[in-house]
Amino acid sequence: MNSIAKASKFVGDTFSVWVILFALLGFLLPEWFTGLKGQISLLLGIVMFGMGLTLSSADFREVFRRPLDVTLGVIGHYIIMPLLAYGLAVGLHLPPDIAVGVILVGCCPSGTASNVMTFLAKGDVALGVSIASVSTLIAPLATPAMISLLAGQWMNVSASSLILDILKVVIIPIVLGVIVKALFRKQAEAAAVTLPFVSTLAIVLIVAIVVALNKTHIVESGLLIFAVVILHNALGYALGYGFARLVGMSPAKRKAIVFETGMQNSGLGASLAAAHFNPLAAVPSAIFSVWHNISGSLLATWFARREQKRQAQQQNPPAV
Repeated sequence: MNSIAKASKFVGDTFSVWVILFALLGFLLPEWFTGLKGQISLLLGIVMFGMGLTLSSADFREVFRRPLDVTLGVIGHYIIMPLLAYGLAVGLHLPPDIAVGVILVGCCPSGTASNVMTFLAKGDVALGVSIASVSTLIAPLATPAMISLLAGQWMNVSASSLILDILKVVIIPIVLGVIVKALFRKQAEAAAVTLPFVSTLAIVLIVAIVVALNKTHIVESGLLIFAVVILHNALGYALGYGFARLVGMSPAKRKAIVFETGMQNSGLGASLAAAHFNPLAAVPSAIFSVWHNISGSLLATWFARREQKRQAQQQNPPAV
């Protein structure tokens, strides 16, 4: 079990590398993955079930211990990224399918990777986990509402279908995970060591499938989508930090808000796009999944080094 745990941790720690590798495999060898198109929702459900296994009462106690911080983080997430996506879609005159795809990923809850980045950045992990949990739990209402409001000018959006789909692939698996953990705590804790491997495998397969299904579209529009995704992600980080600073949060809290704002559950975006819209609408989510793990890792490293430098200066103040 120790070797399994080490292998799983290694895979989790090198998540960005595996996402890039499988994205390339999906592009270069699409025949390996196109047959798995119908499994995207199942794969995302596996990730969400794993999230349910890791949730604890402490995650929700934090919500009641400091409700203002959590509420501000959730509101910031569901306002900043959706409005940024809409602004980019309108301002850059994006084609309808790409515009809907960008708005879709912008309206998703934050992903589990954001908590990892907050930890690496030496930020307030407890706050980040609470924001991610709440944003995910309210996603069946918040995500369809924002998509309907912002993407309706490009194509018809069935909010009721989106709500049912999010309940199926997000909420029900999370609830099942929580129930399994409550009933079989020891077994669940033992199985938890494999979760980084299982979650990574599921997410990278989703990315590979979406890339494989859209190889032609990526060749035609990939540079445009990649540029929009990078801009969306970077502005999300910047505005998230500015928002947290504006409301008077500490540096540790600001780091949590940065990642909870700028990083999305792009697997959910890809799943919803594949089920409800043109396949091209799933491409922004797939590229976002690749890019935000790269940018998040770089930003977390920069934050951590800056914190180390600050602590070193405090311990060894310059001589007067």
